[in-house]
Amino acid sequence: MSFSNKKSGILNIYKPKNMTSFDVVRDLRKILGEKKVGHCGTLDPQACGVLPVCFGRSTKIIDYIMEGTKEYVATLKLGEVTDTYDVEGKVIKTFEVNVTENEVRTAINSFKGDIKQVPPMYSALKVNGKKLYELARQGIEIERAARDVKIHDITIENIDIPYATFKVRCSKGTYIRSLCYDIGEKLQCGAVMTDLERTSTGRFTKENSINIKDLHKDNVEQYIVPVENAFLDYPKLIVNNKFEKLLLNGVAVKDRSFIDNIEDFKIHRIYNESNDLIAIGRKTEIGFKLIKILI
Repeated sequence: MSFSNKKSGILNIYKPKNMTSFDVVRDLRKILGEKKVGHCGTLDPQACGVLPVCFGRSTKIIDYIMEGTKEYVATLKLGEVTDTYDVEGKVIKTFEVNVTENEVRTAINSFKGDIKQVPPMYSALKVNGKKLYELARQGIEIERAARDVKIHDITIENIDIPYATFKVRCSKGTYIRSLCYDIGEKLQCGAVMTDLERTSTGRFTKENSINIKDLHKDNVEQYIVPVENAFLDYPKLIVNNKFEKLLLNGVAVKDRSFIDNIEDFKIHRIYNESNDLIAIGRKTEIGFKLIKILI
């Protein structure tokens, strides 16, 4: 059975190496017969792993999927620095590696918690409307402001100097290449990332993903994830017809009978009386208001 392009949803794609995130989007547009397709967080061509992709009306929720905690398995190599912070770049410095396994372990673990991180020049981050990698390819390097990111946890999987492999759980916006670079700086011998796999983003995990190479028109429907699944961590709230109409018209509802038992500032998934997911919203000082309509 061919896929109906009237549908919308999410596909938990596993992106292999040597493929861009846009390559995945392009392939899915053909498979789905749908132009409105967007991925949730870029993976570099040499990285592999989980890449949730939204299509149809579900593209409205891309930003919310991207907010989720990410998990990666990364390998770094000590002793050199490249302009891209990974092995794909040009080597600009080399060092002798005279560090112990314990020193490497201590350095890696020191990055747990809230840290400041400078994005790499070779990244899609925009400064004054220009993507950094476009400037870098022109030989232009600009000062980048350090950003606040959070490393929830790091688990060291293997150390075989000059290589070290570790698993990291982190916030949105964390660059693992920059983390590898910073570990090398701390050890004063430089480091480059040699391998990267994203094993999860939010509720989407490697175990539940489908390799884009194994997906085609005849099997795609069985891998479609309902939009609702992206919000299962948020409390469920059913609204009656009266409040549904008010909310969908952009009104901030202040009725005490409705808002008194709703936690402040926490995102909720909103259902109508027919138990259809219609939106997500939150209660603030002005009342309860929708932040994204999903119908």
